[in-house]
Amino acid sequence: MLGVFMGGKMGAIAVAILAAGKGTRMKSSLPKVLHQLGGRSLVERVLMSATDLNPSRSLVIVGYEADQVRSDLQTLPNLEFVEQTQQLGTGHAVQQVLPHLEGFDGDLLVLNGDVPLLRPQTLQNLLQTHQKHGNAATILTAQLDNPTGYGRVFCDQNYRLQEIIEHRDCTPEQRQNQRINAGIYCFRWSALAEVLPKLTANNDQKEYYITDAVNYLDPVMVVDAEDEQEILGINDRKQLATAAKILQNRVKDHWMAAGVNLINPDSITIDETVTLKADVVIEPQTHLRGQTVIEAGCRLGPGSLIEDSHIGANATVLYSVVSESQVGEQTRIGPYAHLRNQAQVGDRCRVGNFVELKQSHIGQQTNIAHLSYLGNATLGEQVNIGAGTITANYDGKEKHKTYIGDRTKTGSNTVLVAPLTLGPDVNIAAGSTVTEDVDGDALVIARARQVVKPGWRPKAES
Repeated sequence: MLGVFMGGKMGAIAVAILAAGKGTRMKSSLPKVLHQLGGRSLVERVLMSATDLNPSRSLVIVGYEADQVRSDLQTLPNLEFVEQTQQLGTGHAVQQVLPHLEGFDGDLLVLNGDVPLLRPQTLQNLLQTHQKHGNAATILTAQLDNPTGYGRVFCDQNYRLQEIIEHRDCTPEQRQNQRINAGIYCFRWSALAEVLPKLTANNDQKEYYITDAVNYLDPVMVVDAEDEQEILGINDRKQLATAAKILQNRVKDHWMAAGVNLINPDSITIDETVTLKADVVIEPQTHLRGQTVIEAGCRLGPGSLIEDSHIGANATVLYSVVSESQVGEQTRIGPYAHLRNQAQVGDRCRVGNFVELKQSHIGQQTNIAHLSYLGNATLGEQVNIGAGTITANYDGKEKHKTYIGDRTKTGSNTVLVAPLTLGPDVNIAAGSTVTEDVDGDALVIARARQVVKPGWRPKAES
């Protein structure tokens, strides 16, 4: 836990995430906090920003499509969900936490589920300042170049809060103040619990605001975020796109500093969940998604999409799509190949032009150079698949498997009708349709005998 001691003991920390809103301006049936940013939902990103604080309690306040939000977050450990059946403002949302934190002795960090760019170190600084000074409340603020429309935060030279004034109520002189409220708070829970029942909805929106709770508390301090981009809230698709660009810049800066070469970074996208090793080269128009791992020395693109996959060291993926699959070391993929559904390709293989692999295992040093489809197949080592080879793996009801032994070769336009097993060192003649198992060390010719009839033409032309 963060090493800040108050009164000789380390203070407990609870985190509450406001995630009950619909997000009307998103124009979506999906709750706003579940929209994706960099491979994670907005609310998941907010939760992760507080992970380094090691909170003893993590509460997500849900409302609109609450079951969907719960389902989306079910894999995250130790979450508690608090229901806000009516969305009556931020103060009302935090009021719902009262019975859940009864008897809790510590600090409550209040975060918004639609503010996904907060850095962990910013929250650490907020909490450290709060506990060091024994504040009743500490507010995260930011200084904007253009704060028009935002409420202004006024404090003294020691960052003690004096007042918060809405933009419309500011004098021209007060509007010169660039410090605004970021909507992120740290409260001493015992103090907040006393004032939450006192909140009123005496405003045009008839809502309860958590900012009003600050008026009852003392002392209150402000902490500026170093980067104003961190406090960007997501209310519509344009703001989501802006946040995605900010996050991409962060991610790409990180990987370039770690020894990854991005050629034309503006044309490349990389999810924050992706792992890259040193000396990877990523060409333009390449996109890396999900839980993808790229080992050292790989060259990806141009024009490739790789998602939830593992690419071995010194492999290349050119103009291709790799999804939920594994590629071995020094293997060449593409151009225009498609690997999907747990395809596994061994070391030093070639999967070339217009080849599709689906749920297939390919042994080392095997070549599938062009124009082939292998589904539900297992290939040994040093196999050579001729152009136009396909596995006919679906009988209309079930998928069947094909097994091909080491060093076996198929000629062009071979059809392998599954279920089928070919032993090692089998050679299939071009144009064959193979329907029966073949032992090793054999030549297979499975095609109609060519018939030539000289001088023949249709009767209508005679």
